[in-house]
Amino acid sequence: MFDASLWALVGLILFFVLLWYLKVPGKVGAMLDQQADNIKQELEGARKLREEAQALMAEYQRKRKEAEAEAEQIVADAKVEADRLAEEAKVALEEMIARRTKAAEAKIAQAETNAIAEVRSRAADVAAQAAETIVASSVAKAEVQDKVLTESIKQVSDNLN
Repeated sequence: MFDASLWALVGLILFFVLLWYLKVPGKVGAMLDQQADNIKQELEGARKLREEAQALMAEYQRKRKEAEAEAEQIVADAKVEADRLAEEAKVALEEMIARRTKAAEAKIAQAETNAIAEVRSRAADVAAQAAETIVASSVAKAEVQDKVLTESIKQVSDNLN
């Protein structure tokens, strides 16, 4: 009597009525709305995390630039300090060389003075001995010898010193 397709139609209608009676479309809609809300919340959280990450990245980049600038300043200061120290060392070395040169020149001058004085003293002694020998051999009398010898020694000493 009834065709199988009619029974299929009746079964389908009863199935839809049952779904509507159990409020399945509302529950499915609520579940989809809940899922959409969850997705919105996750997207909002992801957006906030992204903004925080960008802020952190900007802050770290700023800190990195500050650190690089500070490092460059430290290097520049170190170069200036090294140049200053090198100049000070150069000046100190030149002063030390000048002092040592002066000291060496003073020692040389003192040695020359000592040598000249020693040579004069030795020459005076030799001249005095020579005069004594000459006078002793040429003068026969003791008084005359002593007088001439004394005057000769005095004269030689005065001339040499």
